[in-house]
Amino acid sequence: MKRKLTYKSTGVDISAGDRATLRIKNLAKSTFTPNVLKEIGSFGGFFSLRKNEHKSPVLVSSVDSVGTKLKVAFMMRKHDTVGEDLVNHCINDILVHGAKPLFFLDYIGTGKLFPDVIEQIVKGLSRACKKAGCALIGGETAELPEFYKKGEYDLAGCIVGVVEKKKIIDGLGIRPGDQIIGLKSSGLHTNGYSLARNVFFKRGRLGVNSYVKELKTTVGKELLKVHRCYAPSIFPLVERFKIKGIAHITGGGIEGNLKRILPANCGARILASSWRVPPVFKVIQGWGNIDNQEMFKVFNMGIGLILVVPKIETNRILNRLSLLKETAYRIGEVTSGKGEVKLLRL
Repeated sequence: MKRKLTYKSTGVDISAGDRATLRIKNLAKSTFTPNVLKEIGSFGGFFSLRKNEHKSPVLVSSVDSVGTKLKVAFMMRKHDTVGEDLVNHCINDILVHGAKPLFFLDYIGTGKLFPDVIEQIVKGLSRACKKAGCALIGGETAELPEFYKKGEYDLAGCIVGVVEKKKIIDGLGIRPGDQIIGLKSSGLHTNGYSLARNVFFKRGRLGVNSYVKELKTTVGKELLKVHRCYAPSIFPLVERFKIKGIAHITGGGIEGNLKRILPANCGARILASSWRVPPVFKVIQGWGNIDNQEMFKVFNMGIGLILVVPKIETNRILNRLSLLKETAYRIGEVTSGKGEVKLLRL
């Protein structure tokens, strides 16, 4: 006589999903603003745009993932920071257009659902959302047997923000002579991890708990440094100064992301010696025997966000950033051109 099949016997435990939802409800609720109309658990998230808050609102959205940085979290068995990485990355992506975050939704896919792991992930999500005044209004936790390796999961998210139409930052006003300011990154952020993991764990034959004197910390702690959120420094700036363009330096590096905001008649020159490249990039380059062009193509190299500003405002903006405890550098200028970005190493 054949054994009766159940969903649980094939690998999907609905009760585990229910337990996970109960654990994360309060975490999500702690991020709610008065605009949130429903608690976690509905088929959709409800967010109200109030009439008196905006004159001509434009919604700006973005979706992203943490990438293979998750592999380091699995090795460390530390799951409470990757949610911060995800939220901060997404906030920065809409921040470049001047948009303030409204709400966030996450997706977690895993082969076997462990409520305690899900809770740790959501702790990171909610922590970053609260810091940014962004509501975590919903998401999806999917248990997909045989789809993921044991103990692994995927994490992605979608953010929606708002900006007044007349205040959209789109780079269209950028002109030759404008100055380029770079803001310091906290490390790799969430890009280049496939190459970095190869260098440390395969070529270097190290583990996550291996101490590297050049880094003054372990490999795992260095690679799990949280992706910075630049909103606290940028919003005070856009209220006082003319910021013509902003680029979030993610996959593709400075060149690949700066050219996304340059008008067709402009190029840019970046002086690579104008800021201090963090030790982690020097270690990766040296141990991996990687040339400069590849490093600048893959990694942020210590610059996580770029501002394009009028030359006459540059010093005032740098001074204001300093008052905001932001490490910033004048790293280049806009030139005449056709969208090309030249990295100069003097």
